Amino acid sequence: MTADAADLNYGSIGALLSALHARKLSAAELLEHTIARIEALDGPINAIIVRDFERAKDAARAADAALGRGERRALLGIPVTLKEPFNVAGLPTTWGFPQFKDFQPTEDALVVSRLKAAGAIIIGKTNIPIGLRDFQSYNDIHGTTSNPWDLGRSPGGSSGGSGAALAAGFGPLSIGSDIGGSIRVPAHFCGVFGHKPSFGLVPLRGYGLPPAPGQGDLAVVGPMARTASDLALSLDVIAGPDETRDGIGYRLALPAPRHEKLRDFSILVIETHPLMPTGDAVRSAIGRLAERLERSGARVARSSTALPDLAESARLYMKLLNAARSPRLTPAALAEAQGLAAALLPDDRSLQAERARGWGMSHRDWLATDATRLQLQQKWQRFFRQFDAVVYPAAAVPAFPHDHSEPFDARLLDIDGQPANYSDACFIWADPASTYGLPATAVPIERTPSGLPIGVQIIGPYLEDRTTIALAGLIEREFGGFVPPPSLSAMQSAR
Repeated sequence: MTADAADLNYGSIGALLSALHARKLSAAELLEHTIARIEALDGPINAIIVRDFERAKDAARAADAALGRGERRALLGIPVTLKEPFNVAGLPTTWGFPQFKDFQPTEDALVVSRLKAAGAIIIGKTNIPIGLRDFQSYNDIHGTTSNPWDLGRSPGGSSGGSGAALAAGFGPLSIGSDIGGSIRVPAHFCGVFGHKPSFGLVPLRGYGLPPAPGQGDLAVVGPMARTASDLALSLDVIAGPDETRDGIGYRLALPAPRHEKLRDFSILVIETHPLMPTGDAVRSAIGRLAERLERSGARVARSSTALPDLAESARLYMKLLNAARSPRLTPAALAEAQGLAAALLPDDRSLQAERARGWGMSHRDWLATDATRLQLQQKWQRFFRQFDAVVYPAAAVPAFPHDHSEPFDARLLDIDGQPANYSDACFIWADPASTYGLPATAVPIERTPSGLPIGVQIIGPYLEDRTTIALAGLIEREFGGFVPPPSLSAMQSAR
């Protein structure tokens, strides 16, 4: 017996597990349905670019045997996809770079091992931009991923393939990564949920450029799903110290959510940024969300003197981001970036100048920058004594049309008819969650008049990930969450 097709396409992990436990559905049947859907619909979307269907079928048969024995694990029998950079033994890990197209790791990333231990069935990898550097997802190896809501638009980046896969119904869970909004932006563009964990909460072993160098002090990996409850469930699976390193002496004990009801939350709502405009579609949607939160009894503020300086913070973030990314540059590209930094006036306070100053930063300069970060981090700690969370844009605009023009830094993003620097306009919203290692949960809240999704990110106190996910869940329950893209129904009908 099989569950209803709609449930197989878009059911939550909890609903699918219930069907598996009740023997209304087998893991093999669920996998077969998911594979058939990918093969039928993924051609123009191009989200699942590395497929591991044969090994997945073996894993599904093993899951059914385990279920038959009465085993109950957090993800037993659930199909899961992974962002391309996660190492899976026997599958390529390229980061979109052609020179790595033949690299195959021999060992799973730690996150992958934890997923498999929980019973997850890994079905494949999702597309990315080259070097994870873009808010679109395309590269010369695997081509372009399109947004299931509008194939002419980006699904976001760099976890864009994961966002597109979830919106298209290619499994209920995908694991992404985030250094500059790379979970939050695809979630916003594709109308799904995503969680950027507190820094250090989920170990990065097995996630890195071959042969896996470090990822600096901004990058995190986390879950993307279609419900807040699935974020919570999957975070419990992948979080916790690396057993071979800090796990020798540390154990994870995240606090419970601060509140269980909307009316008990104190929320600061931010719609704009001092250095970058917010498009009207996003700004007005956040304004309407604030009104709904107030009507539900939450204490909502639109400003606070306790809020750290967002302009200062954004400039700091741009320096840290590009310092973290500079080791990935070729020597020629690094020299060009450092030349740009030298050409800028010393008193230039533009975001472009701050980005340029981050390239090839000396250790001494990095320490001074980090000292400033620690000062602002303390301000955020004091801020969260007054507020439980911040509702903040995930991006200035909804999903934008594909733009693969080069050079990258010459691109412009249209914000209500006004051009803005593409890179600055995209990256700026990743701060402050990325800069200070704070948890941020992306939740869909509305759609534009033309039907594109709009989401927000909910930022909370360090290591209080359960609070931001809980608030996302309450918003989902009270005001609605994920809905399937209507264009997929037309695509399916046409076949």
